[in-house]
Amino acid sequence: MRTRLKICCISSRAEASLAIEVGASAIGLVSAMPSGPGVIPETLITELAALAPIGVAAVLLTSLGTADALIEQQRRCRADVLQLCEVVPHDDLKRLRDALPGTRFMHVVHVGGEDSIAEAEAVAPLVDALLLDTGARVGAVRELGGTGRTHDWAISARIVAATDRPTFLAGGLHAGNVGEAIATVRPYGIDVCSGVRANGTLDRERLKCFTAAVDAAGGQS
Repeated sequence: MRTRLKICCISSRAEASLAIEVGASAIGLVSAMPSGPGVIPETLITELAALAPIGVAAVLLTSLGTADALIEQQRRCRADVLQLCEVVPHDDLKRLRDALPGTRFMHVVHVGGEDSIAEAEAVAPLVDALLLDTGARVGAVRELGGTGRTHDWAISARIVAATDRPTFLAGGLHAGNVGEAIATVRPYGIDVCSGVRANGTLDRERLKCFTAAVDAAGGQS
């Protein structure tokens, strides 16, 4: 089975169309964040989410961390998937299930040390998928994604082995390293933003090189 491809930071109809054309199974639409690229207004998120055809998931990246706020945002934006970049309390995750039937939930784990494995194991039963990224939820500048940095893929591989949820790998991926990342981690899918852009814009040639590298890495075991 081909490794799934999520192309993130989509900012226009043209970028959404290009991502879909090259075979993306998901497009990432970024709402307000404390830092990082790709933030677009919720009105545009709603518009682009409605364009996604059957088989391509519109993923809303959100920094909100409570059930009430997330429910309101999803009812405005109507995405297929909520990518939870902030830590959401487990009780709130259960409330989301009840309030938003049909919506899928992907929880971000910012991969660091051994504690990242424990975090992933704890939250996995409450969501539909995990996304392993590079970032920091604390500090002078909170980084909830889009850092363009890799992390320790050995830890990510252990998370994939320890959980039964589909897992996407993100963080500093490009055509030159994505094959090694797939071989090391064996993720369900790959998430890419800066690695397929030139001057901040989605680039057709970089996309072609990236998708070719993903395909060359082979399907997952």
